[in-house]
Amino acid sequence: MKVNTIFINGQIYTMNPKEPVVQSIFTQNEKIMDMGTNDEILLQWGRNGTKIIDLEGRAVVPGLIDSHLHISSVGINLQELNLTNVKTTDDLLESIRKWAVNMKPGEWILGRGWDENIFPDRKIPSIEELDRVSPNTPLFLPRICGHAFLVNSTALKVCGYHPDINVPYGGTIVLDPATKKPNGLLLETASSLISKHIPKKSYEQLKSALQAGLQQAISLGLTSIHTNDPNYLGGARQTYKLFDELINQDGIGPRSNLLIDYEYLEEMITSEMSTGYGNDNVKIGAIKLFADGALGGRTAHLMEPYLDDPHNVGNAMYDNEVLFQLIRDIRLQDMPVAIHTIGDQALIDVLDILDQFKPSNYRDRLIHVSLLNEQLIQRLRSPHRIVDLQPKFVSSDYPWIEDRLGKQRARFSYPFKSLLDNGVISAGGSDAPIEPLNPLLGIHAAITRRKASESHDGYNKQEKLSMHEAIHLFTVGGAYATNEENLKGTLERGKLGDMTVLSKNPFRMECPDELFTTETEMTVIGGVIRFQR
Repeated sequence: MKVNTIFINGQIYTMNPKEPVVQSIFTQNEKIMDMGTNDEILLQWGRNGTKIIDLEGRAVVPGLIDSHLHISSVGINLQELNLTNVKTTDDLLESIRKWAVNMKPGEWILGRGWDENIFPDRKIPSIEELDRVSPNTPLFLPRICGHAFLVNSTALKVCGYHPDINVPYGGTIVLDPATKKPNGLLLETASSLISKHIPKKSYEQLKSALQAGLQQAISLGLTSIHTNDPNYLGGARQTYKLFDELINQDGIGPRSNLLIDYEYLEEMITSEMSTGYGNDNVKIGAIKLFADGALGGRTAHLMEPYLDDPHNVGNAMYDNEVLFQLIRDIRLQDMPVAIHTIGDQALIDVLDILDQFKPSNYRDRLIHVSLLNEQLIQRLRSPHRIVDLQPKFVSSDYPWIEDRLGKQRARFSYPFKSLLDNGVISAGGSDAPIEPLNPLLGIHAAITRRKASESHDGYNKQEKLSMHEAIHLFTVGGAYATNEENLKGTLERGKLGDMTVLSKNPFRMECPDELFTTETEMTVIGGVIRFQR
């Protein structure tokens, strides 16, 4: 049975330069069949039971795409201790104390989101302070970046900590310089010593959390997401099963491209799943790797030491021989890599290795690329590579990033305009829950390069994007990231009828701060309204 729908009376921005703005779109069975003026489309298609949706003059853009996030973690965070809004060390400790009161025997205090860079004294609580507010309940709290972790003595006891414990490569148990005992902070892979002891959630708990995350994404206008979840959802097979049930069977959530962590590659092979497995709603994507850590915790791998830590160049997750073998394993399956590279040295190491391999049928994805230089930008120019940018990092990381790097190096931190001007294929994402899921906040950050509370011209203002360029990241760019540019990203005949309807017209705003009060009025996937305010 054909499903015919006409969306009329809109200001529809197609992101297709050949037909940039139309009033009306006709969809049939998920695809766009025609577009034009209201009169043209109604005359041609407005009969035989065709459903007509009046957009009432609202602005429409191609369905917004988040190119990198962890949607299950967004949902799980709704069920755990949310620390993204704590502003001081005392607030953090008080939040833990209140949460600990309701803990039952055997439960853990779990949550994430703390960021000492926004605390007035930038002080991370000591293990003694953590023990005072959670004396009997094990605690595991990732930093907002997910690369540093707070634990208490009870958690260390559960994992059997002793001074000679074997710490995984690339990880650190930070010690108090005076006592030589753990100070409550773990970095990078050291977290696995604790996390493997945390009780596993049931299948229904995971499904409920994932559903909450997917519904939030839809409510924010996202019609497609590229999401990395197997570590939260119990492996590759179970991750695919959960997304399949919720999206393909229950019709809940945006189209989802699933990034699978390297540790599940063997499971993928035995399950006969590879990149492209699935359908337009749920599909296996690239294999995810980490090359380094994060700037906030000084674990991003740099060419030169941190300005505020002159003996530290950060952490490589693997030595280059091991990283070569991991990428080789992925290429033997003819799959692309999606590799977290924040520091400039991490990116150099990764590109040196990728240059030794024949490209796969899908683009390799360089995630974050937070610190670059002119030579690296040129090396990223390739039809076989795409960078996944998180514009919101700019408003979160400045000005402290200049303390880490110095003004000269910070000039090439998040150089969005330079990337676009040099023809580097780029996509926009949030990295939620590290940053808010709302794509309009990422678009705002790409345009203004400042916080909502600030009024200056922007950090490294020469790297600011126009409204069109910023929306391009979250539409066209997102489609390129999964080699689906012929299927989505623009509104054209023959492409999927995915649209985001906004309460305000972003292309007619006097000030981009109006994005803060812009809401998603309607999320349309395949010509079907999946969310309406």
